[in-house]
Amino acid sequence: MRILIVEDEAKTGDYLLKGLVESAYVADLARTGPDGLHLALERDYELIVLDVMLPGMDGWTVLQQLRRQKNTPVIFLTARDDVLERVKGLELGADDYLVKPFAFIELLARVKTLLRRGPVREVELIRIADLEIDVPKRRVTRGGRRVELTAKEFALLHLLAGRRGDVLSRSQIASQVWDMNFDSDTNVVDVAIRRLRAKIDDPFMNKLVHTVRGMGYLMEERE
Repeated sequence: MRILIVEDEAKTGDYLLKGLVESAYVADLARTGPDGLHLALERDYELIVLDVMLPGMDGWTVLQQLRRQKNTPVIFLTARDDVLERVKGLELGADDYLVKPFAFIELLARVKTLLRRGPVREVELIRIADLEIDVPKRRVTRGGRRVELTAKEFALLHLLAGRRGDVLSRSQIASQVWDMNFDSDTNVVDVAIRRLRAKIDDPFMNKLVHTVRGMGYLMEERE
């Protein structure tokens, strides 16, 4: 399996490259944002390890442009353990993140987890009231109007709509949308729900995403 590392810190990049190669992966290393994006688009990788702070083009922009063409799994590397920064990366389409400094064994475990994911059979069209979700095309409309969502907003909506009427806890949402566990005192899921509501509920009279106090969230049509 081929992995792309996009990291400008020489020691960190060399360390990751050496570790992945010794773990039996084929790995490439790019040291700038533009070089990383070029490799990611030109070659087929099973996974990308992407630093946020890069010369020429930051990691946010690399990921944003990558997601227009490919859904390659991405692990973000960030030097700041900031909730809003994590949310930004995840909503742009990152699949996981690690805060520097980290142990290579932890990165390796997350790499293996993402690479183990298999294809999931999906319902092609989900309808709730006037909301329609075309899953293969990743197209969402409400009341006949197109709703533009980020990759993680779509994943969150898909989860809630696919489990219509079921109350999902914050930990369930975090594990299924981001494949990770968040500390109970963080508000990552609440922030993501708020941003989703702003797009699919706030402009409409009939609200579909509901809060169940002390339990979590659910999606359903109510009179």
